[in-house]
Amino acid sequence: MSDLRVPNSASGQGPGGRRRSWAELLAGRLKRQKYNPERAQKLKDSAVRLLRSHQDLNALLLEVEGPPCKQLSLSKLIDCDGSEAYANHSSSFINSLLLEVVWHLHVQGIVSLQELLESHPNMHAVGAWLFRNLCCLCEQIETSCQHADVARAMLSDFVQMFVLRGFQKNSDLRRTVEPEKMPQVAVDVLQRMLIFALDALAAGVQEESSTHKTVRCWFGVFSGHMLGSVISTDSTKRFFSHTLTQILTHSPLLKASDAVQMQREWSFARTHPLLTTLYRRLFVMLSPEELVGHLQEVLETQEVHWQRVLSFVSALVVCLPEAQQLLEDWVARLMAQAFESCQLDSMVTAFLVVRQAALEGPSAFQSYADWFKASFGSTRGYHGCSKKTLVFLFTFLSDLVPFESPRYLQVHILHPPLVPSKYRSLLTDYISLAKTRLADLKVSIESMGLYEDLSSAGDITEPHSQALQDVEKAIMVFEHTGKIPVTVMEASIFRRPYYVSHFLPALLTPRVLPKVPDSRVAFIESLKRADKIPPSLYSTYCQACSAAEEKPEDAALGVRAEPSSAEEPLEQLTAALGELRASMTDPSQHDVLSAQVAVISERLRAALGHNEDDSSAEISKIQLSIHAPRLEPREHMAVDLLLTSFCQNLMAASSVAPPERQGLWATLFMRTMCGRALPAVLTRLCQLLHHQGPSLSAPHVLGLAALAVHLGESRSALPEVDVGPPAPDAGLPVPALFDSLLTCRTRDSLLFCLKFCTAAISYSLCKFSSQSRDILRSYLSPGLIKKFQFLVFRLFSEARQPLSQEDAARLSWRPLYLPSADWQRAALSLWTHRTFRELLKEEDVHLTYQDWLHLELEIQPEADALSDTERQDFHQWAIYEHFLPESSASGGCDGDLEAACTILVNALMDFHQSSRSYDHSENSDLVFGGRTGNENIISRLQEMAAELELQQDPSVPFGHTPSQGHFLFGIFCRRLQALTSGWSVAASLQRQRELLMYKRILLRLPSSVLCGSTFQAEQPITARCKQFFHLVNSEMRNFCSHGGALTQDITAHFFRGLLNACLRSRDPSLMVDCILAKCQTKCPLILTSALLWWPSLEPVLLCQWRRHCQSPLPRELQKLQEGRQFASDFLSPDAASPAPNPTWLSAAALHFAIQQVREENVRKQLTKLDCEREELLVFLFFFSLMGLLSSHLTSNSATDPSKALDVCAAVLECLEKRKISWLALFQLTESDLRLGRLLLRVAPDQHTRLLPFTFYSLLSYFHEDAAIREEAFLHVAVDMYLKLVQLFVAGDTSTVSPPAGRSLELQGQRNPVELITKARLFLLQLIPRCPKKSFSRMAELLADRGDCDPEVSTALRSRQQAAPDADLHQEPHLF
Repeated sequence: MSDLRVPNSASGQGPGGRRRSWAELLAGRLKRQKYNPERAQKLKDSAVRLLRSHQDLNALLLEVEGPPCKQLSLSKLIDCDGSEAYANHSSSFINSLLLEVVWHLHVQGIVSLQELLESHPNMHAVGAWLFRNLCCLCEQIETSCQHADVARAMLSDFVQMFVLRGFQKNSDLRRTVEPEKMPQVAVDVLQRMLIFALDALAAGVQEESSTHKTVRCWFGVFSGHMLGSVISTDSTKRFFSHTLTQILTHSPLLKASDAVQMQREWSFARTHPLLTTLYRRLFVMLSPEELVGHLQEVLETQEVHWQRVLSFVSALVVCLPEAQQLLEDWVARLMAQAFESCQLDSMVTAFLVVRQAALEGPSAFQSYADWFKASFGSTRGYHGCSKKTLVFLFTFLSDLVPFESPRYLQVHILHPPLVPSKYRSLLTDYISLAKTRLADLKVSIESMGLYEDLSSAGDITEPHSQALQDVEKAIMVFEHTGKIPVTVMEASIFRRPYYVSHFLPALLTPRVLPKVPDSRVAFIESLKRADKIPPSLYSTYCQACSAAEEKPEDAALGVRAEPSSAEEPLEQLTAALGELRASMTDPSQHDVLSAQVAVISERLRAALGHNEDDSSAEISKIQLSIHAPRLEPREHMAVDLLLTSFCQNLMAASSVAPPERQGLWATLFMRTMCGRALPAVLTRLCQLLHHQGPSLSAPHVLGLAALAVHLGESRSALPEVDVGPPAPDAGLPVPALFDSLLTCRTRDSLLFCLKFCTAAISYSLCKFSSQSRDILRSYLSPGLIKKFQFLVFRLFSEARQPLSQEDAARLSWRPLYLPSADWQRAALSLWTHRTFRELLKEEDVHLTYQDWLHLELEIQPEADALSDTERQDFHQWAIYEHFLPESSASGGCDGDLEAACTILVNALMDFHQSSRSYDHSENSDLVFGGRTGNENIISRLQEMAAELELQQDPSVPFGHTPSQGHFLFGIFCRRLQALTSGWSVAASLQRQRELLMYKRILLRLPSSVLCGSTFQAEQPITARCKQFFHLVNSEMRNFCSHGGALTQDITAHFFRGLLNACLRSRDPSLMVDCILAKCQTKCPLILTSALLWWPSLEPVLLCQWRRHCQSPLPRELQKLQEGRQFASDFLSPDAASPAPNPTWLSAAALHFAIQQVREENVRKQLTKLDCEREELLVFLFFFSLMGLLSSHLTSNSATDPSKALDVCAAVLECLEKRKISWLALFQLTESDLRLGRLLLRVAPDQHTRLLPFTFYSLLSYFHEDAAIREEAFLHVAVDMYLKLVQLFVAGDTSTVSPPAGRSLELQGQRNPVELITKARLFLLQLIPRCPKKSFSRMAELLADRGDCDPEVSTALRSRQQAAPDADLHQEPHLF
C-alpha cells in the first residue's frame, strides 16, 4: 500500500530517507536477482510443501521484537488490532500491509485467504479486522493514489470471495476446517460495510469527506466490474437480495405516522444520490417482479425503516416503468386484504406506497386523486358500501387527519368515497373533521386548483398562482383534444367559487389579441359558447383587450418622437465598423482585427440597449416567425449596420486574397452576432432572404451566403430556432433555418435560391478546402445542397447529361465577387467541381426522388421559369430517365414504376397535409393541394398509371393480382393507421383532409381503380372492390358523407367503373345485379348515395349501358329507379303505390325526397304513412333522425332544423299511433343483423354518438302511455339520458366534433343544460309510474355510469329494490 509508511524501520529507508511500501520492498528484492522461471517454480513448490507440512498457520509471518507485540503473527496482529491500536499509525500500516500480504499469498495460490482467516479462533475479531481494513482500502481507492489499481483488485477479490462463500447454498465442506466459519465471516463483513454506509448516510455524511469516499467506493462494489465472474452466479443474486433486506430493515426508528407526515421529503429527487445509485445497481441484478415481491415479503414479516422503504418505492417507479403495474397490482391486493378482514397494516402500507409513487408524477404513476377516486368513488370500490367496511375506512381516514398534508385532505373532500344515503353521516363527520383541520392550517378548500401536482416541493400554492397553472394546463389539453377539458366543465358546476373567483380571472387577463386567433382565444370562445363565462365578465375582458391594443401604438410613437437617444451608440458602432473595413485591405493591420472586433461587440451591445448582465444570459431557443418577422427600429438599424459591414468586408477581403487566405476575421465577426444579438440577426435575415431575396444585389447575396456558412461553423454553440409551420415541430439548427428561408416557387425565387446556394457552397469549398467532407457537410444544411441540385437539373438542361472525368472543373471564387457575376457559369462550374461531386456521394445530401417531388410540388406554373412544354419535358426526364432507373439506395426506384407511383402519391399527400400547400393570406381557400402546381404532378401520375396498366398481364386486372387489391389502397391504409385516432377536433380535421385528398386522387385515376377491370362469376366482389368498400365503411362514411350519402363525384365514379367492368364480362346484367346485391350487406352507403344522386346519375348510366347492350337496365339498378319513383309518387297528390323491396332503400329514397319538399307541405304528405308497412316506418324514422342531426351539424345543410324536427315528429306520431316499436333504433349493435349492421354502415359514427340529443329533442312528442306500455322504454330512456350527460361533460353539447365543428342548438333547446334538465325531470316523474318489470336490466346501466346523476340512480335503485311483483323476472322484449 504505497501511501502507508513504516516509521522507525531501517529496512524501510530508501534514498533520501524515504520509507518504502511493502510492494516496493518486494519489487526491490526481485531486482537483485536475475529472474529464473525454473527457480521461481521450485521456490513456489517448496513454499507450498513447507506450509502444508507446517499446519500452524498462526506462526506464519513470525517476526521478533516487532512493536507493539513481541511475537508478530497473523492471529496476534488481528487480536492487537483494536480501536486503540488502529489509531496508531504504525499498527494501521502493519495491518494494511498484512492485508496486502494475505491477498498476495491468496492470488499466488500459496495459502488461500479462507485458510488464513479460518485459522483464527475468534471469527468476530476477524470480521472487525477485515471491516476496518476494507474501509481503509475503499478510502485509498477513492484518493487515486499510485497503487490504486492494486487496491481495487484486492477489494474485488475479497468481495468476490465473500459473496461466493457467504451466500452459497451449501458450504464447501473441507477436511481441515470447520465449514461454518467462513460463511459467517463473509456475511458479517459485508453486513458491517453496508450498515456503516447506511448509518453514514443517515447521519448526513459530508461531501468528499473520508467517510463519503468510503461509502461511494463500497457502493461501487455492486457494479459488474467489481463482482467480475461471480456476477452470473446464484450467490450474487442472494447477496443482492440480502442487501435489499438490510437496507429496508436496518434501524427501524420511524413509525407509520412519521412516514405519513414526512414522505414528501423522501422522493427520488430528494434521496441521497449515493443511495439512489445503490438502488439502481440492485435493479440490474434483480427483476422487477423479484424486487416488488421482496419488498412485499419484507413489509409483511419485519419491522422496516420507512424512509428507505418509500425512497425505494420512488426509485422503482422512476427507474423501472414495468414495476409500475406490479405496484398497482400489489396495492390492489393489499386493499382487498385490508377490507376483507379490516387489516390496518395492509391499509397503511397501501396508502403510503400509492402516495409515494404518485409523488414522482404522472409519467411514473397515476395521481393520488385519480387512485382515490378509482378506489372509493363508485359502487365497485374496495369499501363495497357495507357498514363494516365504511366504518373501517372512515376510522382510518379520521386517524390520519392530524398527520395529513392539506393536499390529501383536499382530495378526500373534493372526491369523497361513494356512500349510501343511510350511512351519509359517516362521510359528513369525516368531511367536517377534515375541514376543521384545514382551517387550523389556514388552507381554504376552494384554493385547490383543477390540476394539482402532489410532487411539488411546496405544500400549498397560492390560489392565483395555481389558477395560472390551471389555465395553461387547460389550454394545452384543449389544443390536443379540441374540446373543453372535462376538469374545467366539472369545476364550472361543482367548484364554481374557485372557477369564477380564480380560474376565469386568470384566463381572461387582458392582452393584445393576435391577428390570427391562438389556442387561448379559441378556448375562451368555446367556453363562451358553452355559457361558461358570465356575459358581464366577457364584455369587460373584450373592452380591456381593446384598450391594450392602443397602448403599444402610443408607446411606439413615443420612441419615434425621441430618436436622438439611440443616435450616439449607433454612430459609435458605425465608426467602429468603418475602422474594421479600412483594415481589411491593409495587410499590416491584420494583427489588430481581433481588437477591433472586440470594440464592435461592445458598441453593438450599447446600440441594442442590452445591459452588461444580459451578455451572460443564455438563449435556449429562438422564436422566429417566418411569415411575419418584426424588429424594433433600434434593432433594425443596428443589425443592418452589421450585415452591410460583413458584406462589404467580404468583398474587400476577396479583392486581396481568396477565402482560404483571409484569416479569421469572418469567424470573429460572426461571433459578435452570436450572443444576445442573434435573434435580431436571424429575424433580419428572414426578412431579407425570405421576403426580399430577389431584390438583393450580388454583394449582398455573397456576403449573406458566407455568413450562413460561418453560422454553420458555430452550429454546436448556437441555440435552435423555432419557426413554426411549415417547418417541423422540433427546433431547427441554424444551418437548417436557411433551408426554410429559401423558397422555390416562382421564377424570381428560383433564380435567387440558385445564387444563394451557389455562393454558399462555393464559399465553403474554398474556405475549408483542407477540411474533410464531414466537416463541410456540417457547415451547410443538406437541404441547401439538395435545392442546388434541384435547381441545376431544372434550369440547365446541360447538367442532365452524365459527367465524364474530363468535365471535372477547378473551382474559383474570383468570378463571383466581380460586378458582372455570371451565375450560370458559376453554378455549372460548381456542379462539375471534383470535391462537390465527391460530396454528393454522401447519402444525406444526395437529391432523391422524394426530395425532388417535394420541391417540384411547390412550383407555381403560372410564375415558373420554365414554359409548359419545358416543364413537361423536365418532368419526363426526371421521372423516366433519372429517378426511375436509379437504385433505391441512391434515392431512385430500381426501375419499378409502381414504386415510383407509390412515392409520388405519398409526396402528394404529405404536401397536402403540410401548411406549405396553402397560401397564408386570410382569404386563401382550401383547394386541391393549395396551388395549380399540383396539376402537373397529377398529370404525371395519370401517365404512370396508364403505363402500369399497359404493363400488366391482360389476364390480371391493372394494379392488382387475383389475391391482392390496388396498391393505392395499401398506401391509404398505411397512412390512415399512422394518423392520430379519436374524435378530437385536430385529429378529425387532419383525417378529413387526408380523406379528401384520397378522394381527389381516386377521381383523377381511371374508375377501374375502385372496382377492377373485369369481374368473374365465381368471385364477383374483387379484392379491389373489397378495399374500396372498406374505405367507405371505415373512413368515408364518417368524413366524406352527409346525411347518409357520399358525394356525387365519387358515387358516379364508382358506378361508371362498375358498368365498365361488368360490360366486359359474359353476362353484364347478371354481374351488375350480383355486385349491387352484395352492396346491400357489404356497403349499403353506396346504394343510398346512388338514390340521392339518381336524377343526375341515371342518364349517364343509361347511356353507358345502351351503348353496349340493348337490354333493359339490370334489375338492381331498376330497383333504384323504382325506389325514386315510389318516393316521387308518395309526395304527389295522387294515390301512392306500395313501397318496393328492399324496404330500407324505399325509406332512404323517401327521406331524400322529403328533404326537397317545402316545409308547409311536409305534414300533409306524411299522413299517407298510415298505410305503409311497419318496416318502412322504422327505417324512415331512423333516416329522419339522421337528417335532424345533419341539419344541426352541417353548415350548408339543405334542410332547416325546424323542418327536420317536424318530419321526425310526424313519423314518430305515426309509429305511436300504430303501436310500432321504434326503441331498437337507439340501441343498435353490429350483432343485430336486421337493423344494426345495415344502419350502422349508413350513418356516420358522429351521428350515432349524438342519438341521445334526438331522443330527448322529441320528448314533447312521446305518447303518454308509451313508457308504461313498452317494457324496454325506461331502459332506453335511462341509457339515452346517461349518454347525454356524458356528452355534456365531455363538451360535445357546445362544440360538436368534425366534420363541421358547429355548435349544436337543438330546436327549442338553445341551452343544452335545459335539455338535460327536462330529460332529468321526465325520468324522475316516469320512474314511479313504470312497472317493476321495467327495472330488470337497470343494474347493468348503473354499474358504469351510475355516478353521472346520483339522484336519478338512487331513484332507480330504490324502485328496483322494492318488493318484486309477479312479472319482475320476465325478460323484457324490445320488439
